[in-house]
Amino acid sequence: MVKFELVKLLSLALWLGRTATETPKADVIPPGRIAVIGAGIGGAATAHFLRQYFGRDVQIDVYESGAVGGRLAKATISGQDHEIGAATIHPLSLHMKEFVRLLGLTEHDHHSNLLTVYNGEEFVFEESEWYIVNFFKLLWRYGFDFLRVKMWLESHQHKFMRIYQYQNLGYSFTSMDKMLHVLGGDTFVQMTKHSIDEALQNFGISQRFIDEMVGPIIRLTYGEGINVNAFVGMTSISETESDLWTVGEGNEKVCSGLLYATRVNLIKGKVTSVHAKKRPRRDGEVVTIYEVNYLADADTDYGIYDIVIVAAPLHSANPDIGFHAFSQPIDVVRGRYQQKVVTLVEGHLNASFFRYQGAGPFHPTTISTTVTSGSFVLGASVSLPVGSAEAPARVWKVLSSEPLGEEGLRGLFRSHTAVRQAQWLAHPRYSPEDRVPPFVLHHQLYHLNAIEWAASTLEMMAIAAKNVALLAHHRWFQQLDKVDQDTPLNLKLEL
Repeated sequence: MVKFELVKLLSLALWLGRTATETPKADVIPPGRIAVIGAGIGGAATAHFLRQYFGRDVQIDVYESGAVGGRLAKATISGQDHEIGAATIHPLSLHMKEFVRLLGLTEHDHHSNLLTVYNGEEFVFEESEWYIVNFFKLLWRYGFDFLRVKMWLESHQHKFMRIYQYQNLGYSFTSMDKMLHVLGGDTFVQMTKHSIDEALQNFGISQRFIDEMVGPIIRLTYGEGINVNAFVGMTSISETESDLWTVGEGNEKVCSGLLYATRVNLIKGKVTSVHAKKRPRRDGEVVTIYEVNYLADADTDYGIYDIVIVAAPLHSANPDIGFHAFSQPIDVVRGRYQQKVVTLVEGHLNASFFRYQGAGPFHPTTISTTVTSGSFVLGASVSLPVGSAEAPARVWKVLSSEPLGEEGLRGLFRSHTAVRQAQWLAHPRYSPEDRVPPFVLHHQLYHLNAIEWAASTLEMMAIAAKNVALLAHHRWFQQLDKVDQDTPLNLKLEL
């Protein structure tokens, strides 16, 4: 039943199409220039939606110091590209599906994996190619917990999917808490304030299932344990669903494609500070504008903007962007981002590293580890080249919190012919005690990545992009009846 409701929501969102926005008030002068800081999926999607809502006359400048795509990245090993950033996309990611359609890209089915769970002594669960075998394996070890978690997941997905209805009707929210409240009330807001461990225990799920199945999944997706908030846990569990997909041409092509189609001015430079300034207009009104200072090729420069959207991480451990001349301090989260190390290895896995005693070949293609395993490996899986259904040689993608080093490689692999490693600050370090910051930093200064402190996925960033673009539009044109709607809409599901 829940799946059927989600399909109807999908159909409704596609039918509604472009977001309905009110006609701007005639006496409000449209913005002339908008800055977007960051050209990852969040920044590119924001530019796309800003162009929709503000029209073709506004100048949109996108700042990026690195490669377009940000944390969507590929690495080449043995002449073939592999995704090392966000690799898979959920089948209900409506914005990502629409981007792919608009850009003429292709959806590529993600290859199915055979999962195994290692607890430091043995594989406590090993998936079979046969569904009925897996069903009885799960039933024998965990009872009906796996079905009950699926019910829990789908009920919460159903609530969150309503965001597409709100966005297609033009509603926006100044904070994640207000968004979640209108989607599912106080209990939904509490998902960011309680751990996934606590949430599932309260739902009656056994500690064994949480430790051996949920925890390893979170380690694979976020590199953390069951102390993450329940909303993060929900997104992690979603990654075990079927019908996951990737962009056939490479996920980062969505970013470059959106920027090209939106006709933005891409500025290759590192933003160092944003200054609030007061300027009188011709009609005598004094307004706030923003000076964005940046460094490009050792030279400094700046731009003046009516609206600025920061589509990059802001937190106390990353003071790269300074905020000056603001009447009140800018609300920056006191937290850190989680380092992720991804190592691509073309070689032969040493199954005995995981104490595998099988006589035949090692069949699992995804290895997950429990928190208690003591392993420096958070997870490993077979990686296929971008756009390929099969690989000519087996390449493993190993996730760890620290670089493997030669000793780690020798322990994990009997032999290897090629190695590629990448590391970056991937997403926040999650804790239920973390505060999810607001999207609004100042009058017309917004922080897109605030949503990451609830959960970080490609689709979450796209949802935040549309929300912030709508928010900037409504606040600029004083359409405040579309902001922070606190009464849940009684939206019909039938078309």
